[in-house]
Amino acid sequence: MIGYLKGILIQKTPQQVVIDVDGVGYCVHIPLSTYFKLSEVKEPVELFIYTHLSDSALALYGFSTEEERELFTKLISISGIGPKLALNVLSGMEPDELKQAIQESNVARIARIPGIGKKTALRIAMELQEKLEKKEKLLSSRAAREREDLISALVNLGFRRREVEGVVDEAIRHLTLEAGFEKLLRECLRRMAKI
Repeated sequence: MIGYLKGILIQKTPQQVVIDVDGVGYCVHIPLSTYFKLSEVKEPVELFIYTHLSDSALALYGFSTEEERELFTKLISISGIGPKLALNVLSGMEPDELKQAIQESNVARIARIPGIGKKTALRIAMELQEKLEKKEKLLSSRAAREREDLISALVNLGFRRREVEGVVDEAIRHLTLEAGFEKLLRECLRRMAKI
C-alpha cells in the first residue's frame, strides 16, 4: 500500500496530478484544496496518499496534509460515500470549515457542496461528529498528560509547582504540543531563567 509520494510534478489538473518518482509516473486523484497548494510543473512535490483497491481498479488519492487524508478516510467510511464523493466534499470545503460544520451540525452548509444532498449531508454530520469528538477527547487527554509530565519534570528539578504551572501553559501555547517534550521542557527552562 502506498501512503506517501515524493517526486517531480509532471502534470496537474484540478482533479489529478502525475508525479514522477524515480522514473515511474503515478497518477493521483486530488481535491481542489490540495490543487491550490501544489508547486509548479517540473518542481518537487510531496503528497500523503490513500490507496483505494476495488474489484475493478487500483486508485491513488493524494492530499497536501495528513489531516486532509484523515478526513477523506473518515468520509469514505460512511455508507454511501465513495472516494469520488469524498473528494468532492473536500473540494467544496476547507478541512477546518468542514470540521466546524460537522461539530455545529450545520447540515445546510454541507448540503451546499455540489453533489451532496440533504440526506448525505445529515449522514456526514451525524457520523463524523462522533468520530471527531472521540479524537478531540483523545487529544485533550494527551495534552493534559504532556502538561503534567512537564510540570513534574520541573518540580523534580527543584522548582515550585505554583511557579511552573503558568510557565508550562505559556510554553505549550507558544510552541504547541507538536514540538515534543524535550523542546517544550527547554522552553520552560528558558522562561524560568527569566523569572
